[in-house]
Amino acid sequence: MKTVLLKIKHEFMKALPPTIFFFIILHIVALIRALMIKGSGVDLPVSASVLIASLVLGKSVLVADMLPFINRFPEKPLIWNVTWKTLMYALVALVVHYLERLYDYWKEAPTFMDANSLLWTSMNWPRFWAVQILLVTLIFMYCVIAELARVIGRDRLKAIFLGPLPADVRANSETGIS
Repeated sequence: MKTVLLKIKHEFMKALPPTIFFFIILHIVALIRALMIKGSGVDLPVSASVLIASLVLGKSVLVADMLPFINRFPEKPLIWNVTWKTLMYALVALVVHYLERLYDYWKEAPTFMDANSLLWTSMNWPRFWAVQILLVTLIFMYCVIAELARVIGRDRLKAIFLGPLPADVRANSETGIS
């Protein structure tokens, strides 16, 4: 039973950083979308839906990182893996973003094809691409941070970013004691 709890804790701790990152950036995206469509009467996602999306994205990143093709260039300069992962995650974000818009139209249209047709004719494409550009930029930032953490280690990156850890915390993290 203890090994199961330790495994759950380990998986939770691995999922926490990307989940927090996506929770913050999805709120930024929602805020920017709200500012772009202010006064149009369109409903926007609330914090609960952003929380669910960030939990899904956080775990999705961990699952994607286990796929053999996602870490294609581990021995090349970091920009290779960062660019590749940004492209992969951005493609997923593009599909999810499009499906999110499609769902809104599907609620009003009788069929999936009608909803898709309505979406293509009435979507505000500049706003859609503006949100995509923002997402790609934020995903790129995530990939840079994740690759730096992979190469130099999480503890060292944390120390570089936040300052050195106290000696007792550093000793416990190096020996695996929590």
